[in-house]
Amino acid sequence: MCTNLKKGLYKHNILWYNICKTNIWNGELKLEKIAIIDLGSNTARLLLVDVKDNGHFQIVDQLKEAPRLGEGMERDGFLKPARIQETIKTLKMFRKLCDVNGIERIIAVATAAVRRAKNQRSFLDEVSATCGIKLRVLSAEEEAIYVYKGVINTMDIPKGLILEIGGGSTKIVYYNRRNLLNYETLPFGAITLTELFSGDGLTPNEQAEKIEEFFTEQLKRVEWLKDVDPEAQMIGVGGSFRNLCRMTKIMKKYPLKTIHNYVINDNDFTHVYDLLKSLDLDRKKKIKGLSSGRADILPSALAAVSAFKKYMNVEKIVVSGSGLRTGIMYNYAVPTTLDKPISDVLTYSLNNIVDFFGCDMKHTEQVVNLSVQLFKQLRVLHKFPRQYLKILKVAAYMYNTGKRVGFYNYEKHSGYIILNSNIYGISHRDLVMASFVASNTAIEDINPFDWARYRDLVTDEDIDSVRKMGIILRIASCLDRSLSSVVSGINCDILGDSVIMKTEVDGDASLEINSALEIGADFRKIFKKNLEIL
Repeated sequence: MCTNLKKGLYKHNILWYNICKTNIWNGELKLEKIAIIDLGSNTARLLLVDVKDNGHFQIVDQLKEAPRLGEGMERDGFLKPARIQETIKTLKMFRKLCDVNGIERIIAVATAAVRRAKNQRSFLDEVSATCGIKLRVLSAEEEAIYVYKGVINTMDIPKGLILEIGGGSTKIVYYNRRNLLNYETLPFGAITLTELFSGDGLTPNEQAEKIEEFFTEQLKRVEWLKDVDPEAQMIGVGGSFRNLCRMTKIMKKYPLKTIHNYVINDNDFTHVYDLLKSLDLDRKKKIKGLSSGRADILPSALAAVSAFKKYMNVEKIVVSGSGLRTGIMYNYAVPTTLDKPISDVLTYSLNNIVDFFGCDMKHTEQVVNLSVQLFKQLRVLHKFPRQYLKILKVAAYMYNTGKRVGFYNYEKHSGYIILNSNIYGISHRDLVMASFVASNTAIEDINPFDWARYRDLVTDEDIDSVRKMGIILRIASCLDRSLSSVVSGINCDILGDSVIMKTEVDGDASLEINSALEIGADFRKIFKKNLEIL
């Protein structure tokens, strides 16, 4: 890592330590309602977050507007009066929402447009006076660090090349082995590229070609791009990628709403890119999934993405729903991320969700532990690769969340919650598998019509895997039926046509064993073995 980047991270950590330490009372973080405002060149976004005293947090509301603060700046470097007034109108709305929700702290940051504005000071003073919001202008370095932290704490990708195309700037961030190595901020984004190449009577195709040529030349000046590990995955962050994601999902009738970890292949990208280049603005605004406030600038953003993909020889893009705002949120709620990222993204995410649903954490951890033991003990029967443990782990963690909806059929509720909780650190395929594992209360429970909805993610052969993991999870849950962790361990012997489970207990486990034995008939149908539990 270069020396300047190390210094930047150090300054960043000191700043956030000073912010966070004001919330420490008698050694404990107090429960807070905070707001995060991100004022970009094109959009302004507000997140309302409940930060719990155990380091967990939940987003409880959000608001997005597109005041286009950076529009017209290319001419003289000044924020334009009309854009300023539209931005202040937006920030007043944000302030009202904060007040009615009892927000205790507002963390408000501004990026490229305000950073470059010649009338920055007067704008900041006006916002403070009229909205009661103190904006902190991020340096390019701070912005890159936040984007990196938003990604690294929510994605299980050890080597990544992040691209974020904002309204007035483009950020490229490279990390390897989860360590930030290099970043570059280019002083143009979707708005500025559109303004730069909108004249001279160019057709949409000609405009896109000019932007690609221009963007490629800028990339050639970034020396460290030549040293990027070819195995690093391209990660798309920001509104342009989210819109691209939504459009491709609608066109493919993709079954999941989740954006985070969605993979855009080369064919889907090219299809959307070519479509946008062929339509006028009115027709672009009618495309499902494309925000009307981004319809005129998205083609320019995609031209830059196209140039980047070609220059870096990348075929697929992994979309991240997390970026700058998420980075700020993690730094505030989980101060340890100031120094190093979360080591186990999936487990932290699951604990955060389980805590939100008020599940018994001791019981949850026991079910997870017993599920893992059974998975390993029965490997000779199921023959699953190790990565299937991730699927089982998610199902086991989330197994009881559905009880917050209702006890009857709670497993089905849990399956729905898994699909709709934005769990970090897991692929969409594994998410679907985990949902069916958690909701599989009997071997006949998998509805073929429900399964067919996800045919782009799973196969008919996966049904057998879901049923086997479902049996494992149900036995693990039964073996903590009294919520007392009386069963501490399991050893399985496979003898002939029987599986003999020997339990290690600390007390009377008759309730647990009797409950687990009730699954014996289903176990025999799935594993072709009789089940004995001692």
